[in-house]
Amino acid sequence: MRYRRANTPGATYFFTLNAADRSGRVLTDHIDALRDSFRAVRGAHSFVVDAICVLPAPPASADDAAA
Repeated sequence: MRYRRANTPGATYFFTLNAADRSGRVLTDHIDALRDSFRAVRGAHSFVVDAICVLPAPPASADDAAA
């Protein structure tokens, strides 16, 4: 796959990622592994991250939301 990206010095990018299984809790259940992976990539490549937000999956039903 070929990604397109503007080559603007000092540019800011915003992107959203989703887990393949959006009903699961893989990101929140394994947040330490995600942090470690992110640190490894950031150490190997030059980029700055201003903020990251990892949100849990929404409840499957209204009954789950009330629990």
